[in-house]
Amino acid sequence: MANHRFLGHAFADPRLLEQALTHRSAGHVNNERLEFLGDALLNLFVAELIYELHPRASEGDMTRLRAALVNGASLAEIARAAEIGDRLHLGPGELKSGGFRRDSILADALEALLAAIYLDAGWERCRELVRELFRARAAAGEKTPKDAKTRLQELLQARNLPLPVYELVAVGGEDHARVFDVACHVAEFSITTGGSGTSRRAAEQAAAELALAQVQARLSHAD
Repeated sequence: MANHRFLGHAFADPRLLEQALTHRSAGHVNNERLEFLGDALLNLFVAELIYELHPRASEGDMTRLRAALVNGASLAEIARAAEIGDRLHLGPGELKSGGFRRDSILADALEALLAAIYLDAGWERCRELVRELFRARAAAGEKTPKDAKTRLQELLQARNLPLPVYELVAVGGEDHARVFDVACHVAEFSITTGGSGTSRRAAEQAAAELALAQVQARLSHAD
């Protein structure tokens, strides 16, 4: 049975979900128009959230914070956490070039999904979801802590070292309570760590946290 649920929303009209997840490289009916609408909705709802959470912020401060929260890299990070890339429909060229990992494609897909939810369930449902996704980030301002995968990647990139490789080792549990086991390989240091979680993303984060600690320890001893 097809899964018509995404970002915690069960779509009444699954066609909207399919369109939101379809890149222009994969067909004439794609997510570009939805992305246009989603961008406008996202900017409005995030602006409202910033206005409420930062009552003493100036217009300039609020503008800068909104730009930091809704830029491509930030949206792509949220999209990765939601595993949007795993369900994108891409054309052969984009598939071959790894389009499901590209920030711009992931960010556009997130905006399209928000628009699809708006069209499927209305203003309040979309607003509620945006507030849920962005509240912690908006409250923290521009000092939102980076997750373990991001910190590990940046640590390796700063030293021009190969990026970690994540491998899905096993999936177990019942359909309603899946458990994912993932391995994180850091070839430069011959490090392999394991992590488990209720989603692949969560398992990768757990494995990355352990790998990050080991890499930092190795670098500390080398200095």
